[in-house]
Amino acid sequence: MNTAGHSEATVRRGLELTPFRGLRYDPDRVGSLAAVTSPPYDVVVRPDGLHHLESADPHNIVRLILPQATTPIARNEQAADTLRRWLSEGVLTTDPEPGLYVYEQRDGDGMLQRGIIGALRVSDPSEGVVLPHEDVMPHVVADRAALMRATSANLEPLLLTYRGNGSASAATEFVERVAGRPPLLATTTEDGFSHRLWSVTDPADLARIQSDLAQHQALIADGHHRWATYRRLRTEHASPSPWDYGLVLLVDTARYPLRVRAIHRLLHGLPVADALAALEGLFRIRHLPVPLPEALDALADAACAGNAFLLAGDGAFHLLDRPDPDLLARTIPAERPTAWRTLDATVLHSALLDHVWHIPEDDPARIAYIHDTAATVEKAERDGGTAVLMHPVREEVVRDLARQGVTMPRKSTSFGPKPASGLVLRALDL
Repeated sequence: MNTAGHSEATVRRGLELTPFRGLRYDPDRVGSLAAVTSPPYDVVVRPDGLHHLESADPHNIVRLILPQATTPIARNEQAADTLRRWLSEGVLTTDPEPGLYVYEQRDGDGMLQRGIIGALRVSDPSEGVVLPHEDVMPHVVADRAALMRATSANLEPLLLTYRGNGSASAATEFVERVAGRPPLLATTTEDGFSHRLWSVTDPADLARIQSDLAQHQALIADGHHRWATYRRLRTEHASPSPWDYGLVLLVDTARYPLRVRAIHRLLHGLPVADALAALEGLFRIRHLPVPLPEALDALADAACAGNAFLLAGDGAFHLLDRPDPDLLARTIPAERPTAWRTLDATVLHSALLDHVWHIPEDDPARIAYIHDTAATVEKAERDGGTAVLMHPVREEVVRDLARQGVTMPRKSTSFGPKPASGLVLRALDL
């Protein structure tokens, strides 16, 4: 484990964001821009959400990021063929000039997020420039790498955050100014978010943005597996090459704070009754015959005092808290920092999944990771499994651990709003 700290003051080589020729849908060739977008590949709840997106428009981006076929090789070949066909038909077109893209998301509740999309130099964690905060699953990295090799494209941007000076920083000040101009595109997706995109191609503007970002380091908010994929693919190609860079959205959270939500677990083949029976004497268990919002409120209250989880899948909710200290002492690695040892995700994976329920955390036949709370509960009830609902971790905790070089258990957090997939792509051979 790397425990060397990384602070912005010690970064010798900061963020290197470069312009690229964006690949975008021709609005005249699709039903609507909203109909061809999708959440990131790992947020789509399959099969329901996948089928919904596929039927929204025959050119929905989900046909590239989640191609459907009988084998992995066939899936990736299908995505590559689809991409080539859409390019030849003019469904996707390449912007004439390389640029960076200012991207805005806004919802009806006052949430506003703006950032800059570009091709970021891929770096290793030891450089302290891009900090991961979660472990990754090797099979997911292999899957994403095979898809990127087949398509020779970055199909959706990662979400990275950095801490600027708010509106005083050059990049953020420029973002604010650009947002007052007519956008390159604007659309509203069915989740209620409006999206706007601007292209920045002026050399002087690009230089100002790049100079400012070069002073900062970034935290991976969403896209650990795709960043690990970028790193793997970079090593497969002699440098310099387009694979030295990967598509990202950079957001200054000093100006635009993100929402941090939990990622829940769905345990296949483990009924709630069996899950609870295995926990007798190891946690305090309270049965909550209340609706989901009230159960989540109870989880939030319990999480203020210590580790807590909410189990669901049998038509009710069951609150777990006050774990047995002896269970934690014998299952959680003692050499890790206290902040890591006390994370809910650490207790879940080390104590419950590994020791009590004996469920491998990277076996998709036994466990699924789902962002949507209601969908997790519904799927557990429908399939006879157990939903484990989590309480979110604060961003400051995530960033502090990342700066110590300490990674959290995989799928510990969900930062958002996430960039919509399908608004701008990056082809590596253009």
